[in-house]
Amino acid sequence: MLTKSYKRKVRIQHSLLFVILMIIGLTMLVPFFWTLSSSFKYDREIFEYPIKWIPEVFRWSNYQEVWTRVNFLTYYLNTIKLSIIVTVGQVVTCSLAAYSFAKMDYPGRDKIFLCYLATMMVPWHAIMIPQFIIIKNMGFYDSHWSIILMNLFSAFGVFLLRQFMLGIPMELSEAARIDGCGELKIYSQIIMPMCKPGLATLVVFTFNFMWNDYMGPMIYLNTDKLKTIQIGLAAFRTEYGAEYGLIMAGTVCSLLPMVLIYCVAQKYLIEGIAFSGLKG
Repeated sequence: MLTKSYKRKVRIQHSLLFVILMIIGLTMLVPFFWTLSSSFKYDREIFEYPIKWIPEVFRWSNYQEVWTRVNFLTYYLNTIKLSIIVTVGQVVTCSLAAYSFAKMDYPGRDKIFLCYLATMMVPWHAIMIPQFIIIKNMGFYDSHWSIILMNLFSAFGVFLLRQFMLGIPMELSEAARIDGCGELKIYSQIIMPMCKPGLATLVVFTFNFMWNDYMGPMIYLNTDKLKTIQIGLAAFRTEYGAEYGLIMAGTVCSLLPMVLIYCVAQKYLIEGIAFSGLKG
């Protein structure tokens, strides 16, 4: 009797939790559905109240104008280029640093890690001006190199992968060393293949950050052919007003790669976040 009562209680709790999470999930999707609906509307219809979720007349030309009014394809390709380069770069630099902090033993290792981790506490706005001066003096202003160099290293990425690598038994590395493997071989052939969930998490976070970055390209990129998609969306706002239908259509187009990446990497993303929090 106790078992049946307990199972019933558990089912009720799970059902209640499912309903709450469903409500939260739907609430978070409301802005996306509103953006998608608005992308097919004329400007005068977008802010009508009550909201018309299904437009009376679908304005398909919004999507056509997004790609023809400005160099949206160029912005799109620039964003893809920067996002891929920075993501690959962070995977390499962060995984190497994480391997050093997690699997190698040397004096001051943990103190160096804590000092590096402390850089996460410094807001970007505090170093924005000195960083701009350094980039300009190096001759990288108004080039994609300025964006790449600023984002090639990440304390968060090192922390994420280090926590994941701590969960890999040290015996594997020690056995490989006994067999004559060097550190680079252990890193590339033993540790990295076992870090796929953690790497997928870093890839999604980094790509998402680069794809949505607005401040960096706005400050460092002045030539139109170098600008990114977020700057391109701002081109539909002028001193005379904003073309919200085109902005919404461009926003939907900019969301598609991130939705695709998340759907592909969802399994590894959840596993990587969960596993990385187990080790300290």
